[in-house]
Amino acid sequence: MKVPSIKLVFDRKKVATHIKEASVEFLICHEYKKKYIATGVRLHDKEWKPDLHVVGRVDAPELNELLNKQIRNVREVINRMMDEGNINIDEIPSRLLMLNRDGMSFMDFCEERVAIRQHGLKEDSAERYDRFMRFFKKWGKIVYFADVTDKNVILMDEALSEKKMTAYSRWHNYHRFLNSFIIDAVNEGRLSRNPYKWVSITRKQEKKTLDKFLTKKEVERLKKLPLNGHLERVRDLFIFQVYTCLAYVDLASFDANKIEEVNGRKMYVGNRGKTGQEFSFLLLEPAVKVLEKYGGALPIITNQKYNDYLKVLAARAKINKPLSSHYARHTGATLLLNAGVDMEVVAKILGHSSTRITRQVYAKLLDSTVADAMEKAGI
Repeated sequence: MKVPSIKLVFDRKKVATHIKEASVEFLICHEYKKKYIATGVRLHDKEWKPDLHVVGRVDAPELNELLNKQIRNVREVINRMMDEGNINIDEIPSRLLMLNRDGMSFMDFCEERVAIRQHGLKEDSAERYDRFMRFFKKWGKIVYFADVTDKNVILMDEALSEKKMTAYSRWHNYHRFLNSFIIDAVNEGRLSRNPYKWVSITRKQEKKTLDKFLTKKEVERLKKLPLNGHLERVRDLFIFQVYTCLAYVDLASFDANKIEEVNGRKMYVGNRGKTGQEFSFLLLEPAVKVLEKYGGALPIITNQKYNDYLKVLAARAKINKPLSSHYARHTGATLLLNAGVDMEVVAKILGHSSTRITRQVYAKLLDSTVADAMEKAGI
């Protein structure tokens, strides 16, 4: 990649006299294109020599140091562009503006804001910020403040769409974080505009209906599947989730010491890691067997690896569904509702703050159950 040339020029328009000042500018040339950038230094005609720069002034040493610093900054911006594999000399002024403030890039700014916004959040909520930053860094199209453009916001949405994400998931899990950081940058004067005011990003939430669950037969197939090693442990975790309706964050923090004997039955009471809402449930026999198998300490792995292994497990069990930890929670609730367990009880097990949430999430299932019940009535 050809390196742009940089030099200082004075009085480009030939207007300087002993009375009238003219500008000192950078001249940057790259691939037959020129870009002039003002340095902010203005001199009379006898105060500049190409080999010495500023001369004949009391403040000449200070002005020359200022120009040298600006040269270093221009070179730094160009070096970063070369590292990115794309040199656009028209972007140099805006990148210099941000570099001259505190040397902070937009990526640096986002990481700083993440650390602040995560303070006091529950682990599950804090992880959402980390997930966004992992994607944002890997995608890598927005690094500097000059990169925060309408076009790049659209490109990010397209990259997320390629991952087969729904519009709601793209907004809720990614765009809303970027938008919040841009708003902070605008408020601090680091950016002059927010592209989200001009770019239309769909954020519509699809109607919540239950579509991620296994049938009773599929659950039994998983139970009987001969396995060993990590797949056996993953299957056992999934079965434990099904019969406890725990979300992954609560599965990971499951504490057997919280189990209490109530009238000869094992009860567990906890608080959801996501909302803090209290939940309680009876440890059914399949869950008790898993817990006993591992001596009361579940073999927890990271959520990402867990979900990856569940895809392999589904293929091994010939279950044509994109199995994930969400399936276990929904499957457990589905089994309970189909067995006629009262909505209030299911809401308590799930840790929902009201039955309204339970009804909203499981609306499709409930409609189907009502239809089946009416049909069986034979009226």
